[in-house]
Amino acid sequence: MKSLADQLPSQIANQISPHWRKNEADYWTVREQLLERYEGQWVGFADGRVIASGASPVVVFHEAESSGRHPFFTCVGREDEPTRMRRVTFPYDASYPGEALPILKLEFRSVSGSPGVTLDRVIADTGADASALPWADCQAVQLTAARGRPGLMAGIAGGATPPKP
Repeated sequence: MKSLADQLPSQIANQISPHWRKNEADYWTVREQLLERYEGQWVGFADGRVIASGASPVVVFHEAESSGRHPFFTCVGREDEPTRMRRVTFPYDASYPGEALPILKLEFRSVSGSPGVTLDRVIADTGADASALPWADCQAVQLTAARGRPGLMAGIAGGATPPKP
């Protein structure tokens, strides 16, 4: 089996850890044995064994990488399927104080697979633990108060405000 690293430009391939290359080669040596137990699962493989496995590639990747053992990472039985990445370009709101923020067109759905409501100028905070929307927007995307959780909101300058119905 040709190494994934050998398919990279040489100036990049030369920087790949020999430990990773060994883990990749060792994986292919035992791959047939792994199919029965791990087929369709993501695995991190190092030092001759599976060191992380599961359905979530992100969780498995982070767990395996935290070992520091240069694990080979793949989905057992689907090794030849490339990971797809979507390229999207979008405008930025340069008038926002501080850094310019991306403006996206998003469709909000209350139930997966059902039609939703599209808002065409949304600044999405994808790293947020929680988001606050004006009530009019909640109504536009068909959210009900029963699906929310009451709480106090405060800006970074303070001034807590109770939730409004």
